[in-house]
Amino acid sequence: MTYQDIIRQLSALYETGEARAIARLLMEQRFGLTMADVLCGKVSELSADDQQELQKIMKRLLQAEPIQYVLGEAWFCGRSFHVAPGVLIPRPETEELCRWVLESAASDGTGTSSPRILDIGTGSGCIAITLAAELQGSRVKAWDISDEALRQAAANARSTHVEVAFEKKDVLRCSPTAGEAWDIIVSNPPYIYRRESVAMARNVLDYEPHEALFAPGDKPDVMYQAICRYAGQTLRPGGSLYLEMNPMLTEAVAAYLPTVGMQQVETRNDQFGKQRMVKATKTTL
Repeated sequence: MTYQDIIRQLSALYETGEARAIARLLMEQRFGLTMADVLCGKVSELSADDQQELQKIMKRLLQAEPIQYVLGEAWFCGRSFHVAPGVLIPRPETEELCRWVLESAASDGTGTSSPRILDIGTGSGCIAITLAAELQGSRVKAWDISDEALRQAAANARSTHVEVAFEKKDVLRCSPTAGEAWDIIVSNPPYIYRRESVAMARNVLDYEPHEALFAPGDKPDVMYQAICRYAGQTLRPGGSLYLEMNPMLTEAVAAYLPTVGMQQVETRNDQFGKQRMVKATKTTL
């Protein structure tokens, strides 16, 4: 099998650019071949064992299984995270949200004062682990409702050599406890409406966990409101909430935040021009 054979087969499922990106990732991460190696024809020179492995991988890819699950890893903010079925694959848009948190922490001094951070809906742990690694002295807790996600996130924290306290907890069914106080709350919650699934790719719908994609009860607005209320009750004065958004709800959530004691509401577009992120600050005393 040649490199062009791989791209041709993948192009039956993906646009050519994405097919090329998947093929390149496969060659680099599984077989250790650079693009220079590929251009020199070394794909067709793989050993018999590697060729057999390549055939097995292609069979999985041609069933629309995400390359990240096939390889068992996804990159996020320069770090490798183990991912497998049962955990949402980290997205570039979430990297943008995470970078916003880090930029703000550096500019307002939050990152130099041992901030207490909560990640709601942690999935693979990519946000919580990145913040724990980048903000020295931070104390990070992460919630999820999925046992499998929490298991994989804890393993990722161990392999990254950071400390994150993981807890099975549902923001829709929790109340603040005495002494709870956070400097930063960040969340990429399930926010997709079921009706949006008609436009979603097969590799997402068939393989990624629906509880991490679709809002409970098909009501992402209720999920966002619960997070905003909790943030309004538990953020320290001057603390900030960061949300990854369903763009259809960004304006509504931005309007809702002041009603729960949040101010300085900001929105940001993602790299595709969609209104994907919201930040708000707890009212100061």
